[in-house]
Amino acid sequence: MLERREAFRDALVKWFGRHGRDYPWRRTRDAYEVLVSEVMLQQTQIATVLGKGYYTRFLETYPDVAALAAADDAPLLRVWEGLGYYRRARMLRETARAVIARHRGEFPRDLHELLDLPGIGPYTAGALRAFAFDLPGTVVDGNVIRVLARLMNFSSPVDQSQGLRQIWQWAEVLEDKAHPRIYHSALMELGQTRCRPGVPECNACPVAGFCLAQEPARLPVKQRKTAITEVDEHALWLRDESGRVLLHCEDGKRRTGLWKLPTRAGAEIACLPVVAEQRYAITRYRVWLRVHAGTAQGFAPLEGEAWLSPEAIARLPMPSPFRSVLQKLLEESTDRV
Repeated sequence: MLERREAFRDALVKWFGRHGRDYPWRRTRDAYEVLVSEVMLQQTQIATVLGKGYYTRFLETYPDVAALAAADDAPLLRVWEGLGYYRRARMLRETARAVIARHRGEFPRDLHELLDLPGIGPYTAGALRAFAFDLPGTVVDGNVIRVLARLMNFSSPVDQSQGLRQIWQWAEVLEDKAHPRIYHSALMELGQTRCRPGVPECNACPVAGFCLAQEPARLPVKQRKTAITEVDEHALWLRDESGRVLLHCEDGKRRTGLWKLPTRAGAEIACLPVVAEQRYAITRYRVWLRVHAGTAQGFAPLEGEAWLSPEAIARLPMPSPFRSVLQKLLEESTDRV
């Protein structure tokens, strides 16, 4: 396989020229726009980023590094709302600020200078070099790991340091350093459309003749299996006489700065009627959210909680499950008026 890498690259790139999909980040050489797409796609599917307009909306709100560097928390998190992993948005802003402070607003091309920026790791640095500057830069994401594990019939766990290091070594050897932009786009496209998780479409694969896998559906191998934890979450639906809703501003690591309905221990509010339910997942947790209706007189605001009007709430960032139930409850209360 490795000794035939030039023929492999040619076959892959030729296929991509005929079947490659058109994404907005593939039409730009702007490093900032490339970075936004890469950060969004780290934990989110392409269909969500594009289909729900997150990428376009973010760039309309923050069209360049200067605009993002000056962004306040609330509007930044609001435009990111629904993508989850909100730390990504804040780190993206830190990257923008560093580019302005250290490089006069221009992204560096040097690998070490890119890696020195906050929020930029080996993958993102390689992606910026390849997709923005068409310079050599190893790009290894989940799709590439899967493709290379199958191509090389690699049965060691790819989620362990030794296995991942081997994947990166193969990626460096196979990389087309003369045409990194199109090569890496093609390799990622192959993983997205043909060499997919589960059963790959080997009969439609443009590089099937180079693949060493005997049972590709069994690859890649992963050692760690994430245990799923079921969680019950109980929240309060409270409105005062002026129609304001009691909300809580989070200060934890995962959702700092996001607003939601205040939560209480289940035993404390289990006697109250349930007016809305929502099931959602967050990392390894599967959450069953139940919202209980109470009275404003029965609950005093705790630290971090405040009474807010529906108009103010619309401008605040909020986790998607809480936004969904809150909108439903507000609509139902309006219908009853």
